[in-house]
Amino acid sequence: MLDWFDRHFSTRLPAGRFFRNTLLLSIAGLLPVLGLYIAHEPGFVAHLVATEGALWPFLRQILTNGLPVVVAVNWVTLVLFARARAGTIRPGAALALDPVARIGLFVVLNGTVFVGSAVILGAFGGDPGQALGALGPTLSRAAAFGNLAGVYLYATLVGALPLHMALVAIMLTRLGYRRVPMAMLALPACVFVAVQFMLLTWLGRALSNLI
Repeated sequence: MLDWFDRHFSTRLPAGRFFRNTLLLSIAGLLPVLGLYIAHEPGFVAHLVATEGALWPFLRQILTNGLPVVVAVNWVTLVLFARARAGTIRPGAALALDPVARIGLFVVLNGTVFVGSAVILGAFGGDPGQALGALGPTLSRAAAFGNLAGVYLYATLVGALPLHMALVAIMLTRLGYRRVPMAMLALPACVFVAVQFMLLTWLGRALSNLI
């Protein structure tokens, strides 16, 4: 696992190749989660096919909102990992910063998209305040996989689990463990993913009460 990450996400890679690999990883994480969401919503495919003008706005939303959000979140967290591998920051610090950076950036990017849609496209009645007011409930539903924002969140977490496992492996290796059982890597990684769900749910509720 570490060898694979080192080949594709290293500080020694050119910036363009690092971004390309991040984009490919993001697409690989987004497509199956999007497929699962579509399959989970009854009549969604029939609606896209039967309703004139429904397919293109849906695809545009994925390409202009979903994919950029997933790429940006993955890029930041992969840079954290690459710096931990290079020794610039400690693996424990990278592991602690990852959930904060991942969820914080996810919230900020979605809020920016909401406000931009209101100002530029006239969504939410053209009111940025109304757009921000919708952010909290949207985030809460995203944690429950209840909307497209949930698709983007889960797509980033698809890549988070092996990344967290890799960081835990680095920490255990530096502590002297030579052969680490998969369970010792998977359990703390799952805990960190669960923390991110709880953090997003809490932020969604907090924003719903504040805005």
